[in-house]
Amino acid sequence: MTVPSDPRLLRLHPADNVLTVIATLESGARIRVGDAEVVVPTRLPIGHKIAARALHAGEKIVKYGAPIGSASRDIAAGEHAHTHNVQSDYLPTFLREDQTRFFAQH
Repeated sequence: MTVPSDPRLLRLHPADNVLTVIATLESGARIRVGDAEVVVPTRLPIGHKIAARALHAGEKIVKYGAPIGSASRDIAAGEHAHTHNVQSDYLPTFLREDQTRFFAQH
């Protein structure tokens, strides 16, 4: 774990491009993200994520050192990263018909 420049935020892995909120941030709070000061537009509860830097649409969102989704649009540094701007990269696995008797319940 590394500590970013604001003690209310936590980078869980050096490769992460999002920071985890570890103390509730009220609307209007000023936070430090890298060298910039950002004003939080809405309340962010503990556990939510913010972008550690500007992220481009389609870019992987990395938390715990692993991709957890992709940016569905550009996300500014310090902006809340959540379901409104992050999409899942999950792809369902389909079984061939001859495999269903071994892997699917009937």
